[in-house]
Amino acid sequence: MTWPPPASCPAPSNTPHRFAALRQPTLSEIFPETAPDAAAPAFALAHLDAARGPVLWIQDRLSLRETGRPFPPGLGGCEVLHLQVSRAIDVLWAMEQGLGCPALGGVIGEVWGTAPALDFTATKRLALRSEAHGVPAWLIRRAAPPELSAARERWRLGALPARPVPDDPRAPGAPLWNAELFRARWRAPGRWVAGHDPQGGELHFDHAVGMEAAEAARAMA
Repeated sequence: MTWPPPASCPAPSNTPHRFAALRQPTLSEIFPETAPDAAAPAFALAHLDAARGPVLWIQDRLSLRETGRPFPPGLGGCEVLHLQVSRAIDVLWAMEQGLGCPALGGVIGEVWGTAPALDFTATKRLALRSEAHGVPAWLIRRAAPPELSAARERWRLGALPARPVPDDPRAPGAPLWNAELFRARWRAPGRWVAGHDPQGGELHFDHAVGMEAAEAARAMA
């Protein structure tokens, strides 16, 4: 697969598009608004192309205890290779090894709380390895402040009420997220209501809804 150079990566716009397909593989971080929120791994998975290969998903001990392990029937057919480790440093090592395997569709790591091992040097190694081998990497930082990091994109994320299903208002609809890109190397930061279409695999960023509507939707939840 040929990826465009970083400068050609567009910022999210009002027009829905296949945002994930235009991204260069690199290291991105997610900071969930509430530590155990399942929105973070869902957002990461929505960026990955399941057709490329399985996703290596690594959790440290506290992340597994507080949020549980991935549930394959709920992943929309995405094949996951799950690995449980004890410490943050083990998550970093496993991610680095996985990023050297181009057969993977992506690598997701979950770390709970602050961790001295997760410094600028460690995240720089992950970013460079991801870019060198063309494997996207997502690091979910639960119950942690956004300390110094070399991640190319850093997101704050929270769940919003799902879109209603016209045929059955009681059924769960397509997910929506309050997504804030607060640091980015190749595009402008901003805040959007993001949505994912599980059927078409499309990831949408909606400027028109904006920050005020996101807060209003949260207040009504």
